[in-house]
Amino acid sequence: MIFMKFKHRVVFTFLLTCFATFAQSSLYRPEREKVNDLIHTKLKVDFNFSNKTMNGEAWITAKPHFYSTNKITLDANAMRIHKVALNNSDLPYNYDEYKLSIDLPKTYQKDEQFTIYIQYTARPEKVKDKGSQAITDAKGLYFINADGLDKNKPTQIWTQGETQANSAWFPTIDAPNQKTSQEIYITVPDKYKTLSNGQLVSQTKNGNNRTDYWKLDKKHAPYLAFMGVGEFEIIKDFYKNIPVNYYVEKEYAPYAKDIFGLTPEMIGFFANKLGVEYPWNKYSQIVVRDYVSGAMENTTAVVHAEQAYQTPGQLIDNNAQENTIAHEIMHHWFGNLVTSESWSNVTLNESFANYGEYLWQEYKYGKVAAEMHYFEQVEAYKNGQNDSKSLVRFIYDDREDLFDLVSYNKGGAILHMLRNYLGDDAFFTG
Repeated sequence: MIFMKFKHRVVFTFLLTCFATFAQSSLYRPEREKVNDLIHTKLKVDFNFSNKTMNGEAWITAKPHFYSTNKITLDANAMRIHKVALNNSDLPYNYDEYKLSIDLPKTYQKDEQFTIYIQYTARPEKVKDKGSQAITDAKGLYFINADGLDKNKPTQIWTQGETQANSAWFPTIDAPNQKTSQEIYITVPDKYKTLSNGQLVSQTKNGNNRTDYWKLDKKHAPYLAFMGVGEFEIIKDFYKNIPVNYYVEKEYAPYAKDIFGLTPEMIGFFANKLGVEYPWNKYSQIVVRDYVSGAMENTTAVVHAEQAYQTPGQLIDNNAQENTIAHEIMHHWFGNLVTSESWSNVTLNESFANYGEYLWQEYKYGKVAAEMHYFEQVEAYKNGQNDSKSLVRFIYDDREDLFDLVSYNKGGAILHMLRNYLGDDAFFTG
C-alpha cells in the first residue's frame, strides 16, 4: 500500500525487519526441485597420490522429470572441468566450481534419455564446504597418508558422501530425491584392494596397476556411492548366498569375525522382522583410518571408523561396535531402499536405524538389555537440550544440523512409543 499512516508504516517496517532477520538466520528448505532425473552413472577414475587429486571420466544418463528441457545442471564441487560432450560433440557449459550448467543440443521430452560425457579432475583439498558435529568434514574424497611418510599409518583413499559431498568426486544431481544405478572403473596400484557399491565384476591388470570394475544395478541415492582403496585383508562370510565381507588391516584379520561376525545373523533378523528380504546383492564392511564420522551406510559398502578395531581382550565384556553394525544394516532398508525425499525428512533414515539397535538388542539379549539401551538413548536426548526442535524440520540453517539427537534418539523413542500404542502386529505390518 502506497499511502499509510505513520504508525502503520512503523509496524510494517518492523515486520519487514523481523522477516528479513528470520529469513537470514533460518530458511525454509523444501525438497529440491526435479528438473531432470538421474538414470545411470558410469565413472572411470584413477588417482594422483602426490597431489591428492583424482582423474575422472563420467557418463551421466538422465531425462527430463516431467517438463521438456534443453538444459541440465549438475553438482560438481571444486573440480576442473576439461570436456563436456554428448554423442562426441562438445557442449557449451557454465561452471562456478559448484554448479555445472550444460546446454543440451536440443529440447528433450519427458522419458527421452540423454548421456552427458564429462572429463574432469576432482580436487578435494579445494572444497570449501564444512562438516557438522556428526560428520566433521565435507571434502567427499580423502587421501590418507598419501605420500606414505607416516610409517605408522597405511596409505588409503576413501569417500564420504552424506549429505551432499559425493559431488566433490563425481558430477551428479546430489540430492536424496534422486536415484541412480552405477558402475565404476577404479584404477589403482596392484598392491591395493578396492571396494565400491554392488558387485566386483572384473579385475584387469595393466603393468603395476589394476582396474577393478564395480557395478550396482539397483538404484540408490547419490550420497550413498562409495569408493575405498588400501592394503586390506578381505575376510569372507555369507548370508544365505549373498557375500558378506570384512575389509580390515592385516593386524586385525584374525579378529574380523569376532568384531563383525554377527552381521549375517543381523541381516536375517531384520529381513524377517521387516517382512522384506535383504534387497541388495552383497554386504561389505570396511574399517578406514581418520574417518570423519562413526560409520556410514553406503549401499553394500559400509564404512567404519578405526574405533571398530578391537582385540579379543577388549571383546570379552562386549563388542563396542555391535549397535553401530546393527544400525548400518537397518539403513539398508530405511535410507538405502526407502530414502528421504529431502534432508528435512532425514528422520526416516536415522530414527528407524536408531530403533534397529533396540530391536537387535531385544532379539539377541532380551527385553532388559533392550530397555537399558533405550534408557541410555532417551537420557542422552533429554540432556542435550533439544526439546525445541521438531522431528521433521523444513526450517533450518544448515542441513548438517539435522544429524542430531532429535533425528536419532528422539525419533527412535517415538517409534518405540508407536509400537507400544499399536501393538507388534500392526506396527511391524505397517
